[in-house]
Amino acid sequence: MKEITSSMAGTVLNVMIEAGQEVNAGQEVIMLESMKMEIPVESETPGKVAEVKVSIGDFVNEGDVLIVFE
Repeated sequence: MKEITSSMAGTVLNVMIEAGQEVNAGQEVIMLESMKMEIPVESETPGKVAEVKVSIGDFVNEGDVLIVFE
């Protein structure tokens, strides 16, 4: 199972996908805020989203799983 993890600690500003959705490599899937900067999280590979593990407003740490693919 493939996963997208957070590259840094921050707050989830926006979740641009949902479970069941197909995503492309390079597509922005989540927007984080860290130190008053917006940091986009992109999918490295194409796939179908099985689960989104975060919601808007959640705080995530570096390495936390954000999205799981089927």
